[in-house]
Amino acid sequence: MKTDNDQRVAGRGLRQSMSGLHTWAGLLLGWLLYAMFLTGTVSYFKEELSQWMRPELPRLAQLPDPAVVAQRVADEIGMLAPGTAQWSLRLPDTRNNAVNAFWRTSARGPGQRGFEEARFDPVTGHKVVSRDTLGGEVFYRFHFQFYYMPVVWGRWLAGIAAMFMLVAIVAGVITHKKIFTDFFTFRWGRGQRSWLDAHNALSVFGLPFHIMITYTGLVTLMALYMPWGERAAFKTPAERQQLAAELSAFSQPGKPSGDKLPLASVEEMVRQAQARWGRDNVGRVNANNPGDATARIAVTRGDDARVSMSPQYMEFDGATGKLLAVHDGVGAAAETRGVLYALHLGRFSDVTTRWLYFLVSLMGTAMVGTGLVMWTVKRRAKLADPARPHLGFRLVERLNIASIAGLSIAMTAFLWGNRLLPLTLENRAYAEIDLFFTVWALTLLHALLRPAKAAWVEQLWAAAALLALLPVLNALTTQRPLWHSLATGDWVFAGVDLMCWALAALHGVLALRTARHGVGFGRTTRPRNAEPRSDDRGAAAAAATGEAAR
Repeated sequence: MKTDNDQRVAGRGLRQSMSGLHTWAGLLLGWLLYAMFLTGTVSYFKEELSQWMRPELPRLAQLPDPAVVAQRVADEIGMLAPGTAQWSLRLPDTRNNAVNAFWRTSARGPGQRGFEEARFDPVTGHKVVSRDTLGGEVFYRFHFQFYYMPVVWGRWLAGIAAMFMLVAIVAGVITHKKIFTDFFTFRWGRGQRSWLDAHNALSVFGLPFHIMITYTGLVTLMALYMPWGERAAFKTPAERQQLAAELSAFSQPGKPSGDKLPLASVEEMVRQAQARWGRDNVGRVNANNPGDATARIAVTRGDDARVSMSPQYMEFDGATGKLLAVHDGVGAAAETRGVLYALHLGRFSDVTTRWLYFLVSLMGTAMVGTGLVMWTVKRRAKLADPARPHLGFRLVERLNIASIAGLSIAMTAFLWGNRLLPLTLENRAYAEIDLFFTVWALTLLHALLRPAKAAWVEQLWAAAALLALLPVLNALTTQRPLWHSLATGDWVFAGVDLMCWALAALHGVLALRTARHGVGFGRTTRPRNAEPRSDDRGAAAAAATGEAAR
């Protein structure tokens, strides 16, 4: 029979094992996780950021009738791309000031895309000209598939990182038996203890969100990570087509009949959808084989107030306008996936909920960042000569600098590029992405060449300066400076400018604190064989006691 002492020893053994798992699961892909968290956090406002990055598009003071807009743009696409096999348009809403559309082309050459895309003025229906940029979509795509690698590889890498994150969260909860007590404890200016307290507080405050966002992130790409059940259950083309209908309103256009018939009134089809879902709850109109007797139109419901990404759409005969089917529900498994998908993306949320998503996700970013920094802080104290650490330690330390402070610089440089790159530059949108990665690589080079503390301070100040000056750059290069945005109630442009200043202040505070106290460069940097000062013995004993409890 086990004694209480045996149970305590077993408990400590389990926590020590989980501590090692938590540390290494968090470190090995921690830099990637930090980037995923930060870009994912920004992506909650990707629509607003995309508007800011296209200042030529006017603000919509009032949403026009979606049915009228759909007809205008459908007519315009018919003239721009006659004979296209498929087109799709996303109608404007409170977060989008233009109609985003794409259509298939006959391009088949190497490096050519099989579709074209454009934005249309919802008032006139005409194609509008704005600077070539992918907008906030860049951070959203980077969040789960990165760039400059095959898409499938990027998504697999994101899935592996998410799995490591899930393991680190579970192991962290087991490791810190007093984690909820420690949430109410913060010891400022105490070196390792301060970083541990910050990490604990950030972890506990958003723990349900962190678990939800990590698990649902895996669910969004579950068909990629675990395709075997789907392949076993859906073997025939008809079964796979039924699965596609449950997961998406998009379908591949069938073979056209060759009988040319004009599209029926798209406006009337959208009005039927409005009668079912509400005037402003129509999200997208998709057309297959427009202009042919086999044409099909799908009018899909928007995401507002829907805590599910499972598709709801009405299918029409494109030639006659007859309603063929209403897809209002899916199976239990598909609906479960749709709910988890919606929880991850947060597209159902109003402004308040979206800000809550943003703030808690920002805490998750800080949780990963403090965990990375804490690794170096704890191990610096154990080095034989902290002034000359070994290669592995230096590499982790420099990667921390470039991954945390350097990423802030790179993301802000991407926004600077949006304002400064010539509007006529070929492949301008991808030049912005090139600038992002080039600047990020330069921050790593800077971190490798400079002393660690100096690199931290210099990069944090650089991020603060770039963020603080970005609203000034916007005022000099566009007709929408902050004072104009505030006067006209343009809260998208005003919000981006004000948020830049708030983030600049945050980076400035971090730079000042790092310059004063360093990141693990204080009293924890003495060699292991050095005798602690008398005023440090109590703090050292307390830290040792806390470490033993874990």
